[in-house]
Amino acid sequence: MTSSSTVVPLRQPDEIDDPLTAVLRAGARRLLAQAIEAEADAFLALMKGERLPDGRERVVRHGHGPERQVQTGIGPVAVQRVKLRDRSVSGSGERIRFRSAILPRWARRTRSLDALLPILYLRGVSMGDFQEALGALLGKDAPNLSPSVIARLRGEWEADYTRWQRRDLAARRYVYVWADGVYLQVRMEPQAECMLVLIGATPEGKKELLGFQVGEAGQGSGSVAAGIPAEGCGKARRAGGSCWWT
Repeated sequence: MTSSSTVVPLRQPDEIDDPLTAVLRAGARRLLAQAIEAEADAFLALMKGERLPDGRERVVRHGHGPERQVQTGIGPVAVQRVKLRDRSVSGSGERIRFRSAILPRWARRTRSLDALLPILYLRGVSMGDFQEALGALLGKDAPNLSPSVIARLRGEWEADYTRWQRRDLAARRYVYVWADGVYLQVRMEPQAECMLVLIGATPEGKKELLGFQVGEAGQGSGSVAAGIPAEGCGKARRAGGSCWWT
């Protein structure tokens, strides 16, 4: 019997039937597990020469950590951390610890996904909308992307920017520096923001970003340069919107 209804049912993000994605996730889980085991085996082989006084191996396997979900570009992938134990009970010397480069102990997202989040935030996705916006890609409710998590990440982004602005440039040398203003439409603001930017050219001809900050047209590049260490750069001369070091 056919229905005369013109209502088209819409699937929810967590109800998407995508066999290809399911196969990719299953394959990713197997490959990740194999890579983690191989990394642990390589570390054990490296520690093969380390022995206890009675001749037994000092570093041995100690099971696995609890299973957890890591958010990736193809959705959540279940992983388990390999645990290795240093059986030495001597109080002298430092204990041998295994730290996975593939699966850091507290990792909840891949680095590529971490790089995507600030871009989405700048594009106007609010902290409360990340789970819904990424639900179709990362799975139901997009774990580890709650508003409180995004708020914490925003604080980390701001701290990273402050550290970058205060980095030491004493060992760097620039033969030419451009100062300019770029208008950006960020986070759906009614008016475009003016970004003041300084770009330096090294003696080898490589361009490097020296500093930037949100300002106003006509404010000038001095406010940006004021926050950049000038040791080793010499004195600046300006011409129009540009300046160069002598």
